[in-house]
Amino acid sequence: MGVKSVFTDSLQIGSFYRRLNHQLLTLRQYVVDAPMDYASSGVDIDAEGAAIASLIESLSGSVRKPGTRGAPVPLPGGFGGIIEFGDSCLALATDGVGSKLQLANQLGRYQGVGIDCVAMNVNDLLCVGAEPLAFVDYIAVPETDPETHSIIGGSLAEACRRARITLAGGETATLPGIVTELDLSGTALGWFPAGQAITGEHLEAGDVIIGLPSSGVHSNGYTLLRAIVEKSGLSLSDTAPFDTNHPGREIEGANKSGATLGEVLLNPTRIYVDPIIDLIDSCRQGNGPCASEDIKAIAHITGGGLSNLLRLHDSLGWHISNPLPIPPEFNWMSETGPVEKLEMHRVFNMGMGMCIAVSAGVAEKVENWLADRLSGTRIVGVVTDDGHRVTHVDSEIAFEHY
Repeated sequence: MGVKSVFTDSLQIGSFYRRLNHQLLTLRQYVVDAPMDYASSGVDIDAEGAAIASLIESLSGSVRKPGTRGAPVPLPGGFGGIIEFGDSCLALATDGVGSKLQLANQLGRYQGVGIDCVAMNVNDLLCVGAEPLAFVDYIAVPETDPETHSIIGGSLAEACRRARITLAGGETATLPGIVTELDLSGTALGWFPAGQAITGEHLEAGDVIIGLPSSGVHSNGYTLLRAIVEKSGLSLSDTAPFDTNHPGREIEGANKSGATLGEVLLNPTRIYVDPIIDLIDSCRQGNGPCASEDIKAIAHITGGGLSNLLRLHDSLGWHISNPLPIPPEFNWMSETGPVEKLEMHRVFNMGMGMCIAVSAGVAEKVENWLADRLSGTRIVGVVTDDGHRVTHVDSEIAFEHY
């Protein structure tokens, strides 16, 4: 082989490796910058919805006949379940903390998880106009740890104080080989006078949506959130890489010198019993800012984000024209993922943990009444009659199914 041939081959080989390196860099850039979503992180909301629908279809009807105690009361939307109980109705909700517990387990920080567990249940009860009364918890662990159980017990007790309910009992199961880390769930019981459920069936176009601010991420979307944290390369014990200040909320238990990323992401879910039950009770008693029938619907903005609004009526729509301010952790998550706007609003609460739809004529009175009790509450939108969908001031955000 001549010198010229070797030189030519070397140039060709060098050119090949330069092209290959460019292609690898391009691929790496695509992988790094490709938008993340809940499904690719391990939770497919659509598949989960289909599974729940299949479960419901396979359930047999109640053996309790209408008009008897324990008979089911039809409930559109699915925020809890209702049964008859004489002149009253009882409402039940069951839920858990979910994969937020994996962050708590990683940090050994359990002071807020009992609050999360109670909040996820009692906030659902509020959506049917039920006053929460009692709660039972279920703790599953691979091995018992008295210190951890003591911390969780204190957290549950604080949650019950905030929710104004009785901790009526519970169960602790030690399940080595079945569970690998602590799991926590529970069930809440509530009540309301028969015939006074808040279901959304009386909604009409022009009704006004009032948003109540969240305390942060609450207890949904943590599978995606954990993937984002992993990608960021940050430790949960690192100082949060953003300004954690946000109007109307505090990071519970955070060091005054600056909250860590873990402290922000583990901030307990807000419990909305005080403002919402006080509103409902005062209106039922005739001394509130509106008549009880003016409170048309209540939604807990959990998994599914703004699409939860579609559970409240089968034909009307919802337009968010003045969304609540977005807490800074959501902006960091969106940029770090990256995660597209639509997916963020489908997975997370984005600053609005609950919302109430009321008659237009009383909206400002109700808004002011609630804002006096929970700072940051305000009118965020309106019920529409232009199709069963959620629209937003940001045209990239729209939902046509839950």
